[in-house]
Amino acid sequence: MFEKNNLFVAPLAGITDRPFRSMVRQFSPDVSLVTEMISCHSLVEQHKNCPRNFDRYDDEGNIGTQIFGADVNLMADAARILQDNGAKWIDINMGCPVPKVATRAGAGAFLMRNHKLAGDIMRAVVRAVDIPVSVKTRLGWDSANVDWRELVDIAADSGVAFVALHGRTRAAGYTGAAVHPDVKDCPIPVIANGDIKTQDDVIQMEKLGYAGVMVGRAMLGAPWKLEEITGGTKSIDLGKIVLQHLNLVIDYYGARTGVPLFRKHAAWYSAGLPGASAFRVAVNQITDEKELKDKISEFWGCVAEI
Repeated sequence: MFEKNNLFVAPLAGITDRPFRSMVRQFSPDVSLVTEMISCHSLVEQHKNCPRNFDRYDDEGNIGTQIFGADVNLMADAARILQDNGAKWIDINMGCPVPKVATRAGAGAFLMRNHKLAGDIMRAVVRAVDIPVSVKTRLGWDSANVDWRELVDIAADSGVAFVALHGRTRAAGYTGAAVHPDVKDCPIPVIANGDIKTQDDVIQMEKLGYAGVMVGRAMLGAPWKLEEITGGTKSIDLGKIVLQHLNLVIDYYGARTGVPLFRKHAAWYSAGLPGASAFRVAVNQITDEKELKDKISEFWGCVAEI
């Protein structure tokens, strides 16, 4: 079984923000976290409508900050900013399949189609900072171009410390079962990502030569998931956890933005519970902070502190 510093929370767009990371840290203080992806353009230009452009990471333990973009110089500049802001390592997104990133912006998974640019970005970021650099990528662009190993070799030659490999192609998105190739002969450590949900999954990844695992969608509505995988979860008061997470979101974003943003988290937390369907329908209509807290308190039978 991997040590806790070989267990990672995957970067999830719109999910792994500072409030969510704070919740994870309560249960798993020693695991490695990765921020949701940060646009190099937005960060360097300090766009004020994006709160994560102004995060500091000094108090967040072992945390990597993920950047995306296709401009070599801006990616290097963004890495320097994040290093100065307290990141422990820089992660380069080379796997996001979303069209606005992977096609229109020529970043994310698109870099699997342009290995020269991918290598240029990796080398520039490695040279720009004194902290480790990692890459998160996929098996390939599609089933006809499963060339992840070539990208791992380029990463190794560029000075990248490790690679996180999602076991699907860009074309597959998040559908179908993840496929995890054997990585024992790779020149740098590889972290497994995709459909990691149980301790048995982790053990299987070790057998295939992975240096660690990165858990993504299994964390939704379950910030304690990594602790559960390692067998350390204690009983939890779910209603209080949901309200605590909501308060963190409102403190960070403000109620106007935070309440609508939190509705998806409330739905994930309620999944599988009696009355969850009706609860989700009701919550999705709520825009008021007190009303949302009251609905959560009613559903879980707890008391909200206003």
